Order: sequence, then C-alpha cells, then structure tokens
Amino acid sequence: MPAGASQKREHEYKQLERRFKQEGRYKGREDEVAARIVNKQRAQYGETRVEKQKDRAGRSPDRKLPIADYQHLTIPQIRAELDSLSRRDIEKIRAYEAEHKNRKGLMSVLERRLHH
Repeated sequence: MPAGASQKREHEYKQLERRFKQEGRYKGREDEVAARIVNKQRAQYGETRVEKQKDRAGRSPDRKLPIADYQHLTIPQIRAELDSLSRRDIEKIRAYEAEHKNRKGLMSVLERRLHH
C-alpha cells in the first residue's frame, strides 16, 4: 500500500490479499489485485493525494452539489438529506450519481423521488 493509506485501507488490503490466496484467485497477483481495489476505493472517496489536491483547489467533482461532501457519504446519509432538496437539486444529484458512482439502490431512490 502507498504511504499515507489509512489503517482501515491497510486492513482492507490485507483482508483481500488473504481471501484471494485462500480462494486461489489471481495466483501470484493477489497483492497487486488487492492494492488496485483498495487504491480505486481511496480515489473514489477522495483519500488519495491527487483527490485531496483537487478538493483544496476547488476542483472536486462534487463541489457544486446541494449536499456537502457528497462523495464521502453513504447511501443512508444521502437519503436522509433528500427530503430537504428541491426537484432541481435531486436532478443534480441524480446526474452526478449516474456519471460517477451509479449506485443502483440510490439511483432507484432518486428516480422514485423525481417521478412522484
């Protein structure tokens, strides 16, 4: 794991590597695949150096969304915020979600909000 990874991500990496070895998956590449998975998560949740720089520079993709720190929130946290949003704000959230994370459960919640 790269320097600067949190203990949580380090633990996830070790668990994945161990599981891949036990299951016989990715023979000889268990560590590489585990690192790629964890690094993708780190980038997705703004934990990498590049993502932190984007956020500080005001170029984070979730910067203009009506829910603060959107990319770091879980689905239940986002759902709790939806009641206070206008239709237009929900449309912004849906467009961002479709382009970036595209979580099926959240997309269906957003679609229901827009069509009712």
